[in-house]
Amino acid sequence: MPPMTDLVEQVRNALATVQDPDLHQDLVALNMIREISVVDGVARFQLVLTTGACPVKQQLEDQCRAAACAVPGVASAEIAVSAEVPKRSARAEVLPGVRHLIGVGSGKGGVGKSTVTVNLACALAATGARVGLLDADIYGPSVPLMMGINKQPYVIDKKMVPLERHGVKIISMGFLLEAKQAVMLRGPMVGKAVEQLVTDVRWGELDYLLIDLPPGTGDVQMSLAQTVPLAGVVVVSTPQAVALADARRSVAMFDKLNIAIFGIVENMSEFVCPSCGHVEAIFGSGGVEKEALELEVPFLGRIPLEPGVRIAGDDGTPVVLAAPQSRSAAAFTTLAGKVAQQASIYALEG
Repeated sequence: MPPMTDLVEQVRNALATVQDPDLHQDLVALNMIREISVVDGVARFQLVLTTGACPVKQQLEDQCRAAACAVPGVASAEIAVSAEVPKRSARAEVLPGVRHLIGVGSGKGGVGKSTVTVNLACALAATGARVGLLDADIYGPSVPLMMGINKQPYVIDKKMVPLERHGVKIISMGFLLEAKQAVMLRGPMVGKAVEQLVTDVRWGELDYLLIDLPPGTGDVQMSLAQTVPLAGVVVVSTPQAVALADARRSVAMFDKLNIAIFGIVENMSEFVCPSCGHVEAIFGSGGVEKEALELEVPFLGRIPLEPGVRIAGDDGTPVVLAAPQSRSAAAFTTLAGKVAQQASIYALEG
């Protein structure tokens, strides 16, 4: 049998043949393989993924095991799989403890943007990621209701401490308003309010800070682009033409602001009758995927229109937690993996 040091090097070389399908580099070069040892024919090493939501986790683990076991003298492999969300080294340190700031926007209201945001946040948190959620929809803050939390954050050293629910740290203008109070702010004041909600908060260490943006193309988006280094944005649309036209404008705005488009997600893609299972594409079909292809941005998938999504949101427990076996929950979980992938690509290519 070759000396252990030779076996370790052979295992390392074998693992270097396994590539990350998104980053197109081998796992050794990406520092995703660590602490290799070989004892009594058993190869042991760590596989450190770039996100706990990695959709190809099992594929990479299987490929690593096959590569290691193909080395003469190695009979089996024991792999410790973990995740370490990368941070883009070149980004400004406005929020040094936050690895990725991700906006969720839409060209128009009524497409379920906030529903997508809260379920995305909960799905990421369920993987073990440290997640924050900023409700920057100043005029219509709905995150408190959807997350089932109605308190006021306290302040330490002139900074707000986020409230926590479902494993997610949350700040919203809704925490600071009475139930029937209207938000009456002009353009410059809106920008200042959003800036304070981002920077005057003790977010701590987060892997992802999701920002639920107001619909449209206005002051909040421009203020955020100037204040914080957004890693990218997810644009939400329904399939019909009127929503897609506005989504197209939203993509164009973020592009002008030099913010990466992580992709477009099609919400309310089809209605599934809870009684008979009949599927009806109420808002049309395939429009968002076609639009993404024309805009040359990733298509992140479809979220079905199910009554359970609305019920769960109204009850304060997003559907990914309230009904994890549902079609909607599965779609949101898949979406979380794809968004996390895009964030990793952004970080490692920067």
